[in-house]
Amino acid sequence: MADDIFKALADPTRRTILDELAEKSGQTLFEICARLSSKHQLGISRQGVSQHLAVLEAAGLVGTRREGRCKFHDLNTAPLRRIAERWPVPDTSGPEKSAP
Repeated sequence: MADDIFKALADPTRRTILDELAEKSGQTLFEICARLSSKHQLGISRQGVSQHLAVLEAAGLVGTRREGRCKFHDLNTAPLRRIAERWPVPDTSGPEKSAP
């Protein structure tokens, strides 16, 4: 499971897509392509964006829903929370320990 998430997050274009979905969830492929082109100056084809979305969906980071002929993409942060819970940050509010 985590391997798919790390693979999905390894690509900067996929991270940009996630950033866009975090800013505005429920976008169509057309909307995502337009935002990547205008806001990030990424010259990527619709097919390329669709392939990136497929990787993100397989990793569970993006969910889709259909309404009529439209397919909407939503960010799913649950897999990221599971990763964060796997390696909890130790409490550093106590006295500092000096390294030898």
